[in-house]
Amino acid sequence: MISALRAFAARVVGQAISIFARFITAPRAIWQGIEPVPHQRVYFANHSSNGDFVLLWTALPAPLRRQTRPVAALDYWLKSPIRAFIGREVFNAVLIDRRPEARTEDPVTQMVAALDQASSLIIFPEGQRNSSDEPLLPFKSGLYHLARTRPEVDLVPVWIANLNRVMPKGEVIPVPLICTLTFGAPLHLSPDEPKDAFLARASQALLALRAQGQA
Repeated sequence: MISALRAFAARVVGQAISIFARFITAPRAIWQGIEPVPHQRVYFANHSSNGDFVLLWTALPAPLRRQTRPVAALDYWLKSPIRAFIGREVFNAVLIDRRPEARTEDPVTQMVAALDQASSLIIFPEGQRNSSDEPLLPFKSGLYHLARTRPEVDLVPVWIANLNRVMPKGEVIPVPLICTLTFGAPLHLSPDEPKDAFLARASQALLALRAQGQA
């Protein structure tokens, strides 16, 4: 009974978050080189706002949203009971401990386990929120390890535009603005492709989507 009530509450809260995100940002999803079909994927995006994964999750059609799990920071989402409920029950997030010395699980192993349960993932290869003047920070190695471990899974670049202006760092009240999410053609690891070359190619795929949006 309790688990059924928690599941119902999670659905209601998830719907409320989706409606609020759409009201504030009026997200426009551009599917370029790929279609929004229920195929297993890893969506990888730029990271400039704490609302990034919420907006990306919201922009997915409902059937895709139900099978997609964001990869998020354990220390942030377990900071309070409310956040823990939203992170675990609403988003079903794969919670990663960002403190290497305190980890009990390997982050890549956690993500691969989620893929093996037929989930899709939302990840941010920069590993942290980008507050610099550069469009992207250097990518961490997690995306490469996922591509090598599960080469059949589509890796879909997603450029999120404007969300850092909707939710500037340090602000708690969002500023209503239209946000655009551009979904690009999927990537896969080429045979014998070195890690650095693959990560550079993935980074360039995101930057190309950004450039197209500014053209």
